[in-house]
Amino acid sequence: MTLLQALILAVVQGITEPFPVSSLGHAVLLPALLHWDLDEHAPMFLPFLTMLHVGTLVALAGVFWKDWVAILTGMMGRHGRHAQMDAIRVFVLLVIATIPAVLVGWLLEHRLRNVFGSPIAVAGFLILNGFLLMATEWLRRQKGQRDHRPISTLAPKDAAIIGVWQCLALLPGLSRSGATMNGGLLRGLDHETAARFSLLMAQPIVLAATVREAWQMRHMTISHDVMVQCVAGAIVAGITALICSLLMLRFFRNHDGWALTPFGVYCIVAGAFSAAVILL
Repeated sequence: MTLLQALILAVVQGITEPFPVSSLGHAVLLPALLHWDLDEHAPMFLPFLTMLHVGTLVALAGVFWKDWVAILTGMMGRHGRHAQMDAIRVFVLLVIATIPAVLVGWLLEHRLRNVFGSPIAVAGFLILNGFLLMATEWLRRQKGQRDHRPISTLAPKDAAIIGVWQCLALLPGLSRSGATMNGGLLRGLDHETAARFSLLMAQPIVLAATVREAWQMRHMTISHDVMVQCVAGAIVAGITALICSLLMLRFFRNHDGWALTPFGVYCIVAGAFSAAVILL
């Protein structure tokens, strides 16, 4: 992998991590479309992948640090009894929503990626991701517009359902953020709140993936060139993810009636185009 390829992958990771368009799907499709001789399962790719996750994790923490401070200080009772109960409830909801993906990922992740990791399969799942996003918007319109609902009003059942939706992202091409936003919208959240809950959920998952990857490479000797690619990739991915997360929250806040539709159209077009190029 060259430094230019590393920087391109970092930009794509930073853009697609918060947006509902599947970062893993793009990581599989982009090298195939550009005919890169890149083995993403090679041991030397693991440090790069780990640093990309570090970059996006720092970016998400930077966007949501006030939320985490409010949750942690609220749980300690610094803002009154009512705020304490809300903070504890939000923390428990995040834990419940995270459990399904952790369990399913532990059992099936490698098997699913080996089966469905081919570019043509990923293109198909990306098309499916687009239809799921548009179907969610259609179902939400049928139910009618709802008032703003804070995260703390979700029931444990709602969080568990959103967590089950997150498991779809184990299939490359199906977006983690898109799946969890679908689940949040169908449980009565508006677009901005669903996106906020989705990105809060992402941070424990990304942290767990980073720790696991770091453990796997504990005995690995990393060359200077790979280290440069890792550091540069982490910085670029982090800056890109920070900008895109802020833009996404603002976009969803200002376009609550149809915010997922453009991403659904993009996924369908991108998936169909990728499949056509790969097959032809």
